[in-house]
Amino acid sequence: MVKIRVGFGYDVHQLVEGRKLWLGGISIENPKGLLGHSDADVLIHAICDALLGAANLRDIGYHFPDTATEYKNVDSKILLRRTTDLLHKAGWNIGNIDATICAEYPKLNPHIEKMKETLASLMEIEVSEVSLKATTTEKLGFTGREEGISTYAVALIEK
Repeated sequence: MVKIRVGFGYDVHQLVEGRKLWLGGISIENPKGLLGHSDADVLIHAICDALLGAANLRDIGYHFPDTATEYKNVDSKILLRRTTDLLHKAGWNIGNIDATICAEYPKLNPHIEKMKETLASLMEIEVSEVSLKATTTEKLGFTGREEGISTYAVALIEK
């Protein structure tokens, strides 16, 4: 009998001057980047939480705490790779990911395919199993004022 589970993830980071913008494991040209203990890749962080939640393995902060110096400025691709390893050790395989990035700027459509390829490679799944969408909040809230970026992610895993 095949077991399936679904997990949900959410993350948000503030946009600030003097940081590179990392989303979906790629660097995107932008005057501001996301502030965080790691590289603050909100897309990867939300996906990690969705995967960990689906497998009942707690959350990203539990496994990669922002109080640990080893994770200071860490490339979030490392966190996603380690999250994938945790799932595999627990006997789970990743079925698919569906995520939505909320950002007023920069426009993300030109970067979606490269993000999908990067994420799929890290999770050892087909690109067709990674769905990414970008939306704005029509100038409303902190994302609309370009103060930050948020991301929602859902993961399906199977055993």
